[in-house]
Amino acid sequence: MTTARPESDLRLGSWLQTGSTVVAEIADASGFDWLLIDLEHGCGTEATVLPQIQVIRHASAIVRVGAPHPEQIARSLDWGAAGIMVPMVSTAEKAEACVRAMRYPPRGDRGLAGMVRGFQYGLHRDMPSPVFYAQIETIEGVQNARAIAEVDGVDVLFVGPMDLKLQLQSYPERSHLDFAACLREVASAAGAAGKACGLLCRQADDFAELQALGFTHLAIETDITLLRESYRKVIQPFRPEKA
Repeated sequence: MTTARPESDLRLGSWLQTGSTVVAEIADASGFDWLLIDLEHGCGTEATVLPQIQVIRHASAIVRVGAPHPEQIARSLDWGAAGIMVPMVSTAEKAEACVRAMRYPPRGDRGLAGMVRGFQYGLHRDMPSPVFYAQIETIEGVQNARAIAEVDGVDVLFVGPMDLKLQLQSYPERSHLDFAACLREVASAAGAAGKACGLLCRQADDFAELQALGFTHLAIETDITLLRESYRKVIQPFRPEKA
């Protein structure tokens, strides 16, 4: 029988989509291990990334870029992001291209600037290697999960549940796996390669079951969904029809 991983392996995160430095600071003070600044679907722009990173002092600041654009990846890392999440990583070749955009030569192609915030404006020259969250959210990505996990520089296979579920519903002829089986396959692929795996979760999801599968990097909701549900709970006693 599969057992849950030790609690010490669990890395809890959350999504930051408002672009607000106040929300980012509150989330950071609340005790998350990592926080995801969302440039793909969030309300913030690149101009809001640096201010959010600056107020995240305890958690690891991860930036999800909208697409694997090398210049956007490099800027986020120069600003001090601890890692990058890239959506729709469906092949090992795409994963390799992302790694090269994140790493300096000889492993990659990223340009070096020693005076950036990531090097404390030139006061320190040592910077840890950025963490790469490769987002698995297509049928092709699940099918290639083992090859993606084997890419040197991929640290976390991170399932995007909404897009993956949409793909499975839209193209049932492309896969014999349901969503639960896809989760098992991604977790198995990550485990076989010695990599971590993660998932964006709702508060109602079964965290014990996910941990038992091997998911350690779990993101709980987004700032928008948490605010929405909190506002609904406040108004519900007075306006039950709004619930």
